[in-house]
Amino acid sequence: MSDPTQQFDLGTLGGTQPPEERPDRRPVSWTGGADLGMLLLRFGVGGLFFAHGMQKVFGMWGGLGLGATTDIVSDAGFVSRASTLAWLLGGGELVLGAMIVLGLLTPLAAAGLLAIKIVAVVVKWGAVPFYAAAAPNALELDLLLGIGAATLLFTGAGRIALDRGRTWQRRPLPWAWLCLVIGVGVALAVLYGLRR
Repeated sequence: MSDPTQQFDLGTLGGTQPPEERPDRRPVSWTGGADLGMLLLRFGVGGLFFAHGMQKVFGMWGGLGLGATTDIVSDAGFVSRASTLAWLLGGGELVLGAMIVLGLLTPLAAAGLLAIKIVAVVVKWGAVPFYAAAAPNALELDLLLGIGAATLLFTGAGRIALDRGRTWQRRPLPWAWLCLVIGVGVALAVLYGLRR
């Protein structure tokens, strides 16, 4: 026999009675508003990565180009492979950012962008201010873009995307964990295998 004073685990609602059945209540489901929100998030995060890639590779929109990007990568401790990593960094931001905007292979693209931002945060930690108001190359933007990439990694692209109906959209969590492991693995390999 159950204890009549036993609390039901309903989060912060609590109570001593089971929840009432309400047949007129619609179940929580994915909505068009959520799809629009995901599209805006993809445009914001992917678009910024794409723009940064264009700045690094082609020097567009006030960017430094590959020469200066190579110098920055070398100054960050990646001396032996600075030129190759500058190409990979700029090209990765450009291509993966475009994939995020289009909603194409979203978990893999988001994991790649997250790996880029993990490396950036680890390299900059303690060397630059946190807030963008204090310095143009602060940690704040790297953290926000990294969190945006991680969000897209777990939520997927939404239904307004080229990924619509793909396996990783219908079952996002296993794919998200797999891609997260790949992204973190790439970040660790770059940090501990290429930084000298």
